[in-house]
Amino acid sequence: MAKPRQPNQLEASWREKDLVNGKVSDTIVFILRTSGCQWAIRSGGCSMCGYRQASMESITEDDLNSQVDQMSSRFKGEPFVKIYTSGSFLDTNEVPLSIRARILSMFQSCERVLFESRPEYVTEKAVATLTKNVTIAFGLESSNDRILSRSVRKGFSPEDVRTAALIAKGAGLGVRSYLLLKPLYLSESMAIRDSLDSAVFADEFSDEISINPLNVQRGTDVELAWRHGDFRSPWVWSLVEVMREASGKVQARVMSSPSGGGSQRGVHNCGKCDSMLLESIERFSFSQDSKDLDVDCDCKLKWREYIKAEDIIGTSSNLDRGFSNLLIINE
Repeated sequence: MAKPRQPNQLEASWREKDLVNGKVSDTIVFILRTSGCQWAIRSGGCSMCGYRQASMESITEDDLNSQVDQMSSRFKGEPFVKIYTSGSFLDTNEVPLSIRARILSMFQSCERVLFESRPEYVTEKAVATLTKNVTIAFGLESSNDRILSRSVRKGFSPEDVRTAALIAKGAGLGVRSYLLLKPLYLSESMAIRDSLDSAVFADEFSDEISINPLNVQRGTDVELAWRHGDFRSPWVWSLVEVMREASGKVQARVMSSPSGGGSQRGVHNCGKCDSMLLESIERFSFSQDSKDLDVDCDCKLKWREYIKAEDIIGTSSNLDRGFSNLLIINE
């Protein structure tokens, strides 16, 4: 039986690798347990986001201070620290100013500190309080207004992100932009085109562009569509195509670290080549050498035929599943 979640405990922490000044470096990741994203609380949140499950209404400042104590004890001098919440690190409803100041002070000697924020919290007044080692990550998802509002239900426009990102850049901060590969209602070919267009849009204000293939999270609109056979997570081949093409179009670092890769909920191919391709994507994310993406598998032909079939039928439903399995999911 799982232990009850406590408001004074970190949601999670782990170590990984990422780039710092062009070098692969040790990175520690912290997920703070907070009261949650205000957009989700007010309006139900984004169509694909299940981070509400990591939120708790009754989080106090004392609870957050306890979590910061845990961060301090687990930190071992890594040059890169990533701090995630259920919403926005710069939202004072989620992370009070005193907690934010304490965290940034704790990691001011690190080479990089990254956190996420919605654009409405990124103001000239807010960025003036940040240390110069900060990178702000924005969930842009798409540069297409229609897709952003209808498929993702993000609650802001691409121009809102652009304005906020330029404020951050003007203050000498780094910017990472997240793009969502295959939002709800998009076919595979539409998703590829949208991510490439969005990468070109984001290049103006981004140091890094992270291509995030949609992972089906629990309790979301996307999960409902997936369970009914109306959605298939993107093919790994589609992610490879976007990364290869985008790297030739933009100056920013193009990267990806897919959640749930190789599973039915995450980006996947035939099952035989998934791990090999995901490893090649990780190598490319560090090297930016397109040769790292030169991997092949027989299912690449099936992927191409799948895209043709989707375009002919005019659907984004899961053509892999077959009519008799529309309501059956083997998880």
